[in-house]
Amino acid sequence: MKFAKLAEYFEKLEATPKRLELVDILSQLFKEASNDEIGKICYLIQGRVAPFFEPVEIGMAENMVATSIASAYKTTKEQVIKSYRQLGNIGLAAQKLSKNSKFPFRLETRSRQAIPNSKLSVGHVFNGLLAIAKSGGVGSVEKKITILSDLLKKLDPISVKHVVNIPLGTLRLGIGDPTVLDALSMSKVGDKSLRKVLEEAYNKTSDLGYVAEHFFKHGETGIRKTELIVGKPVRPALAERLPSAEEAVKRLGNEFAAEPKFDGFRVQVHLDRSSGNRAARLPGATKEKKVVELFSRNLEDMTHAFPDLVEGVTKEVEAKSAIMEGEAIAYNSQTQEFLPFQETTKRRRKYKVEEMAKELPLVLFAFDLLYLNGKDITGKSHKERRKLLESILNKDNSVIRLAEERVIHSAGEIQEFFNEAISEGLEGLMLKKLDSPYVAGGRGFHWIKYKRAQAGELNDTVDVVLLGIYSGRGKRTEFGVGGLLVGVYDAKKDEFVTISRIGTGLTDDEFRKMHEIGTKLKAPHKPARVRSKIEPNYWVEPKVVLEVYADEITKSPIHTAGSDPETGIGFALRFPRLVKFRDDKRAEDATTVDEIKKLYSNQYTKNKK
Repeated sequence: MKFAKLAEYFEKLEATPKRLELVDILSQLFKEASNDEIGKICYLIQGRVAPFFEPVEIGMAENMVATSIASAYKTTKEQVIKSYRQLGNIGLAAQKLSKNSKFPFRLETRSRQAIPNSKLSVGHVFNGLLAIAKSGGVGSVEKKITILSDLLKKLDPISVKHVVNIPLGTLRLGIGDPTVLDALSMSKVGDKSLRKVLEEAYNKTSDLGYVAEHFFKHGETGIRKTELIVGKPVRPALAERLPSAEEAVKRLGNEFAAEPKFDGFRVQVHLDRSSGNRAARLPGATKEKKVVELFSRNLEDMTHAFPDLVEGVTKEVEAKSAIMEGEAIAYNSQTQEFLPFQETTKRRRKYKVEEMAKELPLVLFAFDLLYLNGKDITGKSHKERRKLLESILNKDNSVIRLAEERVIHSAGEIQEFFNEAISEGLEGLMLKKLDSPYVAGGRGFHWIKYKRAQAGELNDTVDVVLLGIYSGRGKRTEFGVGGLLVGVYDAKKDEFVTISRIGTGLTDDEFRKMHEIGTKLKAPHKPARVRSKIEPNYWVEPKVVLEVYADEITKSPIHTAGSDPETGIGFALRFPRLVKFRDDKRAEDATTVDEIKKLYSNQYTKNKK
């Protein structure tokens, strides 16, 4: 496929505010793609040249991109930036300059319009962007600029518009992963019937390009056989919430597991001691993998940030290959004291990593095993996986430890264990069915989180997504932010719906941080996946997750979270206050509409009692 054809589809996607139309457009695009192109196209739709977990960034700032544009079209960087400021998007600036440049045109006989004779394929452009990402060391800045400039000279104006936005992460197509999965199914079978199968494969690999290519090459039979791959993070299993220990027992039966709920970082450990270049064996990999890799909850590669955990896994985990999950938390071994989350967060850093590792060492409390010595074991029961986890961890380990687990039978035992966990400074408990498999990316009552009740009527925090920003007044004028429009995720419709406006509870520094986020993620119009009855001063791309407390969940005629089709009444948060930024979560990992409905129901049941 010529990249110019892909750019035409990008134009249609960018102009489409309705999800169903997005699916139709994408499915038509995928029908025109070859087996070898489909993966690259899916990465480019995400504005990437590799899956999100690959630490492969194109690494070009605005000035570098502007210099490339100037070089391609024989103008100055200052003129490019001036045009960029006027048009509000560097892609539009590049498109305008491209139209004015001398380009080899051909005459289209039907429309009699001049169309650039660009012959670059999707693969050519993808490989060019990948070459930019791989450029490093002395002279890398000049090399990146030259590669991009050479690409632009060979592209038509519409292609130029989209290509220059990719290095800056400003490609705004408004497409979520579920939309892509729907379109992949539509392109092959004419409906969305294979969406669930594709989603299961995606949950096991977290690699949209790999799933698409595997599906196109091996069909439904092949995609159904997708298993875990060491080096590709698994989308984590999620827990449900219940209002009481008694309700948990009703769901779990008369025998189940209970573990402490740590207030730290959820970490997925990938271990592979096999020799050779693993990049050659990893579909879609762009660089050689390490023996140990660590991924955060939102699938970010955090290996570089936790050298003490890497060393601990290497020395203390007795397996040839494994994928396991645990919670990393700052821990004082001398006093046997868990440190607050605020201390643990200091370890998420890019600089002075070794220094901080010595100052604030981490302990990883492992609680699940998903893969062992070449075999995907997610289909085994929790009880079986736990025994295998115990077999590879030594009781004398100092860094990689087995999380405590008790098999209990009653609400009274839950409460007793819960009180012990709280007294040690932990969040509460995780309750798990003993016969349940590991459901990658799934939420269900096989796992239940049981946390301490907070003041007010709502017993838990809510993770919301920033959707829009209101300009500041009075003192807040200096911050540029006076309030936030936030929402939750409707997983069934793959859209974000509003649930509250937040105007209090932020510090001055937090207001300033919101202004920085707003400036970076500001959208020219309401994003396609946002459904709202109200309008902020400006919209932002739904990417930032915030954890908030609220007094209660109420019904609201102005918010769209869970809104009734007939009455239009949805849910809202009463008196929400910011707790913290959830950098470890993607927008799609925020609280869902179904969870809000359950929280509302639990709250109502509690009040009735």
